[in-house]
Amino acid sequence: MFESAEAQRRIGRFAWWMAWFGLVAGQLHALARFRTEDGKSDLDYPLTAAWAEPADKLLDPLLGWASPDVVYLTFGKIWLPVFVAYTLCAIVVRRRRQPTGAEKWAWRIVVPAFVAACACVAAEYWLQWTSLDYGLLDTVFLVTIPVLLVNVLGTTFLGIVLIRRRGVGLPAWLLACHLPAMVVIPMVTSLGSTVLPTAFAFGILGRRIARAESPERVTGPVVASTGA
Repeated sequence: MFESAEAQRRIGRFAWWMAWFGLVAGQLHALARFRTEDGKSDLDYPLTAAWAEPADKLLDPLLGWASPDVVYLTFGKIWLPVFVAYTLCAIVVRRRRQPTGAEKWAWRIVVPAFVAACACVAAEYWLQWTSLDYGLLDTVFLVTIPVLLVNVLGTTFLGIVLIRRRGVGLPAWLLACHLPAMVVIPMVTSLGSTVLPTAFAFGILGRRIARAESPERVTGPVVASTGA
């Protein structure tokens, strides 16, 4: 699956379009969350309320067709293909770069963490359909905490390594900024959107893959050094 050039291009295009899909549909999920009991407090942030309140009125037909919990669960399902897309693209990028040294260890942390995050998102949203199962939510939440921590630290580490290696450009900076993004993005929209910098980092790399055959043209030159 990952060896074929055509398969890699398809994965690259998938990651690119899913990043944009997550940017748009993710805000519908955020608006749905703001209607739930747990999500109403998010509107206390002025930047969130500034766009969410008028958007809620404008998009009421998309948000009011069922109970707030059901609408929230339904829109939450959009995150799984976003997570899967950038995870697949990360595997492709890693294969094409043939990493060494610190970068090799960064990928060893990041890829399993991405896979675990996909499993958590699937469990949280795809195992529930008609009502919120708070027992399941609590269980998934406990599992998600260490997965989220490893994702944040691992992605930041990978971004820093790629910045030092040079040649990757914007995607490396998006990955390195994961930690501050976890603080800033929830002040504007919901926590789910904190994944968007990672999605766009691999979306951009995926677009490069879809347009180029050479690994160097996709992610910069392969560095043979065993150091960082």
